[in-house]
Amino acid sequence: MLKESKHIIGIDEAGRGPLAGPVVAAAVLDSPKKIRGIKDSKLLSEKERERLYIEIINNYKWGIGIVSPKRIDKVNILEATKEAMVKAVHNLEKKYKLKIDHLIIDGNMKINIDISQKSVIGADRKIYCVSTASIVAKITRDHLMIKYDKLYPEYNFKKHKGYGTREHLKLIKKYGSCEIHRKSFKPFDKDK
Repeated sequence: MLKESKHIIGIDEAGRGPLAGPVVAAAVLDSPKKIRGIKDSKLLSEKERERLYIEIINNYKWGIGIVSPKRIDKVNILEATKEAMVKAVHNLEKKYKLKIDHLIIDGNMKINIDISQKSVIGADRKIYCVSTASIVAKITRDHLMIKYDKLYPEYNFKKHKGYGTREHLKLIKKYGSCEIHRKSFKPFDKDK
């Protein structure tokens, strides 16, 4: 069935684990033209990711989905991740006026969209279009966190990107939470 599909996209997310900021999903259309050096974003240096991100967004069709910390707190991180993935698919379809035939999703989940889909654990390491999506999602989220750093400089988001590092936890203890912290996550959940 996959061989008959014309428009196959890979989907991955960034930002399920942090204490602050949105969850971001990217959808990238599979292409016979391959960029050298593409692999799971976690296996690349920041410099390599940035370089490959520019090549991907200039050469491939892609879409982004972003779900806010408030929405994450309301529906939980898994549901918010799925929502971000659906938004990424719709964004790609609308931007390029495409009808997607099949989705390959990193992880073990099904998203609420009327398109044939397959979930593959570790797809970001095994399937090229999912690896490209992992890079686009990661860099997009990193860039957002750098912007948030300008709004909330006391938390140093540009460095830790909202993850629960020792430094971030210390800053939370000192300043409390801000608008982009996920209040349903530890250490905030006990404040409810």
